[in-house]
Amino acid sequence: MKRSFSFGSGRAMSVVVLGTCFIAATYGLVRLAYGLFLPDIQRDLDLSAAGAGYISSGSSLVYCLAAAAGFGLGDRSPRALIVAAAVTACGGAWAMAAAGTVTVFGVAAVFSSAGAGFASPALVTIVHRNVESRHADGAQSVVNAGTGPGLIGAAGLAVLVASEWRVAWTVTGFVTAGLAAAVLAADRRPRTRPTAPPRTAGTVSGRWLADHRRVIIAATLMGAGSGAVWTYGRSHLVDAGTMSESGTVGAWITLGIGATAVILTAHRMAKLPATAAWMLTCTVMTVALILLAFGPHLPLVALSAYLMFGWGFTAATSSLIAWTSAIDPAHSAAGTAILFLALTFGQAIGATALGLIITGANFTTAFVAASLMSAMAIGIAARDRARAPHGPTG
Repeated sequence: MKRSFSFGSGRAMSVVVLGTCFIAATYGLVRLAYGLFLPDIQRDLDLSAAGAGYISSGSSLVYCLAAAAGFGLGDRSPRALIVAAAVTACGGAWAMAAAGTVTVFGVAAVFSSAGAGFASPALVTIVHRNVESRHADGAQSVVNAGTGPGLIGAAGLAVLVASEWRVAWTVTGFVTAGLAAAVLAADRRPRTRPTAPPRTAGTVSGRWLADHRRVIIAATLMGAGSGAVWTYGRSHLVDAGTMSESGTVGAWITLGIGATAVILTAHRMAKLPATAAWMLTCTVMTVALILLAFGPHLPLVALSAYLMFGWGFTAATSSLIAWTSAIDPAHSAAGTAILFLALTFGQAIGATALGLIITGANFTTAFVAASLMSAMAIGIAARDRARAPHGPTG
């Protein structure tokens, strides 16, 4: 086990650990904890479900813009991107803590999501130049898995501060700022220019887009379906009324455990064809959404669904990387960037659509709609396998 988690020098290990923590902060604490604290925010600021969806959609779109800019600048100015990530994430978190109106809170929440978009591409380069090449892939995987621990940390913070969400955002801002400073301190710019990491920016051909048409649609649909949990998951449990305040927070911890468990299953999942892995992970996610649609009043069912969703969603993102790599290995980095943007764009669409459904109907209808979106993403992969059963994706 020690060899499995060894990344060479002590400095390399520090970069990996701090990078993982920074991802945990920008994603798990800042970007995704919005859904965790949403019930308390709605109560204090009189925020409707539709309004919550608009904020979530805006956050996703800003994340897309930041990620697009970051992937273009990540190899040249990673330290500047870390600073940008800290400024947007911390500034947004502190502004949310101080917000007295829905408008101010919404603008701050949207602004804070840029932090996660800037952080990922910056850390790709920082990890690449501080970790030996033979350990680089494993190090990148560990850093990218930081979202799971971040979700657990957010839930732990929620337990400590109870309904005082302003305190939570204040603490989150300070933690994120400290981690950004630590990452910059651990990073050492090489004296000689290293081999650049795989670029994510660049042009792609019309043929490339045609080959990726199905996977782009699948990623968008999966992202739209996932918005049900990321934005309204805890609100749904609170609305069901059968779990205590700490119980609904415990569900978020279970979500983080499921996401973190991807590290343990990554090796086995990597052996599956990309489309098969996608179908499996999205099926788990779809089942979780169905369970949440009809069983939020049953604590064991709800907790199991959160565990399944955490694993299914996070493992599905890894399947997207494998899918684009199977289609065009030479442009896998660009493919990964575009697919992740498609997924996040889907979350923006889903958050708004599901918020309107909740306002016009109820949570059950919205979660059923989300499960249908996720199921459609499975169907696209099934068609892809049927068309090319012996190809690289199947």
